[in-house]
Amino acid sequence: MRNAKQTAARRKRRSATPGPAGRATAASPSWRPRSRQPRSAATPAAATAERVAGALAAASAKRTLDLVLGSALLALTAPALALATLVLALHPPRGLARALRRETRIGLGGHPFELRSLRTRRFRLDLLSRLPHVVRGELSLVGPAPLTPDEAALLGRAAGHWRQSVRPGLTGLAQVRARSGMPWDEPALLDAHYAEHHGTGLDLVILAQSVRIHLRGAAHGPRYPGKAHLSDTDHRLPGYSVAE
Repeated sequence: MRNAKQTAARRKRRSATPGPAGRATAASPSWRPRSRQPRSAATPAAATAERVAGALAAASAKRTLDLVLGSALLALTAPALALATLVLALHPPRGLARALRRETRIGLGGHPFELRSLRTRRFRLDLLSRLPHVVRGELSLVGPAPLTPDEAALLGRAAGHWRQSVRPGLTGLAQVRARSGMPWDEPALLDAHYAEHHGTGLDLVILAQSVRIHLRGAAHGPRYPGKAHLSDTDHRLPGYSVAE
């Protein structure tokens, strides 16, 4: 009888003893299966947040460059721009109202704005007269060519989306690249490439090339036939359409 009681007590203690690694066995009421949350659910959100943060940082750096360099250039060229405006205003029959060209263009986010520029190409004053738009944030120093509403309406959905994601610029990749006749040198493809890969480093390279082309053109004239100019209309090939 005593042996039977001892055997029952040993069996009771054995059923309550924790198993290997300090865990209770299935007989223990404290054991509960653990549910693991899949990690894949958090991965897309983290990747999206990282892309958004990178885009915001790039946009902030680009806007800082536009403000600093654009304000400095505007201060340096203000006397020449004022003199040119006065000369155009006094030249009959224009007057002050006709010294400026006013055009509606499509900017960041698809918002239209009135683009103002001097009616002269001497020393590229028409381009420099757009610097106030850079300081105000309607233009960037570097970006795709600003389109008219009619040109923007001809764009497809994909092209319209990437164009609205960046500010149009005074100069850009399509304006400074020499045309070799290859499809990659089409302005639309170059502008799309810039919208996807733009950054401060690329902007500085394009600005340096713009200055070099301008100085070389002013000193010796165009060296290569068909070389892109530094305005938003000169660089387009004959028969070029934004819908292509």
